[in-house]
Amino acid sequence: MKMNELKDRLQVLPSPLGLAKKDIVELLLTEEYGFLPEAPEGISAEVVDRYDNFCAGKAVLETISLTCHTKDGDFTFPVRFTCPIGANGPVPCIIHINFRDLVPDRYEPSEEIVDMGFAVMSFCYNDVTSDNGDFTNGLAGVVYPEGKRTNTQCGKIGLWSWAASRVMDYALTRPELDHAHICVAGHSRLGKTALLTGALDQRFFCAHSNDSGCSGAAIARGTRGETVKVIYDVFPYWFCKNYQKYQDNEENMPFDQHFLVAANAPHRVYVASAEQDLWADPEKEYESCVAASAYYEEQGLKGFVHPERLPVSGDFFGEGMIGYHLRTGTHYFSRVDWQHLCAFLNEAIAQEA
Repeated sequence: MKMNELKDRLQVLPSPLGLAKKDIVELLLTEEYGFLPEAPEGISAEVVDRYDNFCAGKAVLETISLTCHTKDGDFTFPVRFTCPIGANGPVPCIIHINFRDLVPDRYEPSEEIVDMGFAVMSFCYNDVTSDNGDFTNGLAGVVYPEGKRTNTQCGKIGLWSWAASRVMDYALTRPELDHAHICVAGHSRLGKTALLTGALDQRFFCAHSNDSGCSGAAIARGTRGETVKVIYDVFPYWFCKNYQKYQDNEENMPFDQHFLVAANAPHRVYVASAEQDLWADPEKEYESCVAASAYYEEQGLKGFVHPERLPVSGDFFGEGMIGYHLRTGTHYFSRVDWQHLCAFLNEAIAQEA
């Protein structure tokens, strides 16, 4: 596909231009993700384990038991905190929604991240609530005591997102961290979660979506990869029930996924794609960044800065408020992805200095 063909496709997409951010968010929550539970009345935390010689003495690793005090009862889940030692002042942090509770992990190369100057607070999504249709366990069991929800109450993506904001609540209490420069990140379904979290929680400096694909960063109309019908047939519990009406009906959605990218304004958003990850459709993830740029620009922000061509493997576009890269390989949260993300964040922080 040539760039002029991409521009033609953008012309037929619904536009967020002229909409208030709150209206974009309400549309996405009503029709796709569902409304999240209320924020808790408070949180409390206990450090239950600490290792002072992590990453060959470069960092401290803590395990924290984080308790959220909600009107429906208390909910507790573990968070792992890796923080560089010897920094000259508070350090930026990435809140990583991960598939496992391991640190380091194949999706979280701890020493490399520390070497790039970042702390990480990570949690395992299954420690919040299970990745299936059971709404009686974990956080789901607290907010849906009978395991049932309405058509517009959130599914599991919304609950994982709620937990990420609670980690942000806690991160803001830690003096080692640069509270103005905290990013939320995730891969695949958790990349969808990170984008939603960034759209809902303006305390974040950036939201990072890695290979999030359908119902994440990728435009749904005309996709070569996963479709709304396929994703909702297999994972209906990720979304609100209203989303099912767009199965084989993407053309009638009053939005598309560039609305989710746009809803991260006024803070930064960073999208990563993999060349061989065709199910996530990297071309459509790139298209979403191009389409969302106009909304950023309407808000007086520098949107997506990119050349007048489609991306090729190895491209890194990091000059605007919307960043993007395309790497070789398949569906994976790789060290290359982390390197590009940290480079994007470090350059953005330097521009503010």
